[in-house]
Amino acid sequence: MKQRFKAHPWHGIPVGKQAPEVVTAFIEIVPTDTVKYEIDKETGYLKIDRPQQYSNVIPALYGFIPQTYCGDHIAQLASERAGRLVAEGDGDPLDLCVLSEREITHGDIILQAIPVGGFRLIDKGEADDKIIAVLKGDAMYGKFRDVSELPDAVMKRLQHYFLTYKNLPGEEAHVEISNVYGREEALEVIEASMQDYAELTMKTAEIY
Repeated sequence: MKQRFKAHPWHGIPVGKQAPEVVTAFIEIVPTDTVKYEIDKETGYLKIDRPQQYSNVIPALYGFIPQTYCGDHIAQLASERAGRLVAEGDGDPLDLCVLSEREITHGDIILQAIPVGGFRLIDKGEADDKIIAVLKGDAMYGKFRDVSELPDAVMKRLQHYFLTYKNLPGEEAHVEISNVYGREEALEVIEASMQDYAELTMKTAEIY
């Protein structure tokens, strides 16, 4: 019998049998978008978060890994690696950027991605890691397996975007990158977020 309803991108799409080495990614926005879209957690539909305030645009495909959650385990890992207390995760699925040479014109799609590293972003005291991945099979980026192999210009663009994408005139920035890490630590972060998600679903099931 055919599936009659669209799966919720966060809860209804599997992370993938090869996770964390290869993960399913749900893409919300692409470099040509002038509006920031994100998943509405309740309905699973894409919603407009805000128009992009400035000329800087996301330099890669951007979305999240389904069936992950940034909670206590992500916060604990951030505290250990950043060398200071990070009280909590940001309460969202784990974000990721996917590098590809091909122009993909719209979000609301899924793809297979290979994690190669990440940024430990701390936003107003919350752990908000950004996994960096490459599109599986991509002719240009598919050969890379660690951020240390990526061109410096690519990493600088990504860092600049995440350090400035929430800046507004007259407001103090609250975003910092405490660590840039490679593939092995990225896999740890993904596993921690999968554990956070498993515990979140258990708590939710107990309530209902």
